[in-house]
Amino acid sequence: MAEKEGSKTAGKPIRCRAAVARKAGEPLVMEEVIVSPPSPREVRIRIICTSLCYSDVTFWRMKDPPGFFPRILGHEAIGVVESIGEEVDEVTEGDTVIPIFLPDCGECRDCRSKKSNLCSKLPFKVSPWMHRDETSRFTDLKGETLYHFLYISSFSEYTVVDIAHLTKVDPAIPPNRACLLSCGISTGVGAACRTADVEAGSTVAIFGMGAIGLAVAEGARLCGAKRIIGVDVNPEKFIIGKKFGVTDFINSHSCGDKTASQVINEMTAGGADYCFECVGLASLVHEAYACCRKGWGKTVVVGVDKPGSQLNFSSYEVLHSGKIIMGSLFGGLKPKSDIPILVKRYMDKELQLEEFVTHEVSFNDINKAFDLLIDGKSLRCVIWMDK
Repeated sequence: MAEKEGSKTAGKPIRCRAAVARKAGEPLVMEEVIVSPPSPREVRIRIICTSLCYSDVTFWRMKDPPGFFPRILGHEAIGVVESIGEEVDEVTEGDTVIPIFLPDCGECRDCRSKKSNLCSKLPFKVSPWMHRDETSRFTDLKGETLYHFLYISSFSEYTVVDIAHLTKVDPAIPPNRACLLSCGISTGVGAACRTADVEAGSTVAIFGMGAIGLAVAEGARLCGAKRIIGVDVNPEKFIIGKKFGVTDFINSHSCGDKTASQVINEMTAGGADYCFECVGLASLVHEAYACCRKGWGKTVVVGVDKPGSQLNFSSYEVLHSGKIIMGSLFGGLKPKSDIPILVKRYMDKELQLEEFVTHEVSFNDINKAFDLLIDGKSLRCVIWMDK
């Protein structure tokens, strides 16, 4: 997988195929685009395969900023370095890399600290540009600028990524598994293992059993949780969840006159030790907090809610319950140091990745991947660029 890329294209624009989102909610258009050479501290990579995350769907539907068009979406991927810009010494031509939306500059106070994964030199924001100079490396054949997405834009055969967003990995890992570590699965596993630091023998409740919620279950399983309670409106998610250690399931539409949090409080005699909100709804954050055990319980917010959404807790409740509520961006993981660890855990057959991949399609069928995810038929659909 780490064969050397030809040096004939280094320093020159590359013409390649990309699936371009031209208008909000409309099928992606397969067309040829021009990818500029990397600027200083940037790397141009050839994408091997990419997977579809619901964040891609969310921004594909978004008509107003931070939705921008025309745009090349995609942010879960694995690729091979084609060429590097100046001031890049972490990777070289032919290296296998995973691009990650969250930067890890390795230089600022936050990146040097074990306590944070929130880079202060290159703060994360949903920008349509490259991170340092806020320009694009993509144009169409008419010369029109194409916007980036989450600093990755993996729905293109070639893309340019800042070195702060790239992690070098073992080329032995299958690419259709490695790409999952670029966002969703790492986020869920990290939320359990790193942010919450789930203790062995504990009880966990997870609101939302999509790919990220199931990844939280996988992380909790790896940590030795004794009881993992899944909450969803789709009863079929319990069948899937069992593969990742889910022991109990609550259909929130079938709780009668009780809320899911009330049911969990009764099931656990006072609440779960750790509760995770993995949908992106303020109402579910409140539900998770309500069934988090007093005194030591942790509620972890993983789902991405719409901008401006508010949470409302009484100061009396916060003081007297003694609970903790915390956010978890990318599972609290530091990309350059933690992703290689997850790769090794997969290679050592500790971490499950196969069960997350429900479909695989060719790049030409990328719109089918959108249909499968929107219709609730897939967890992760892997898109191969050359098959």
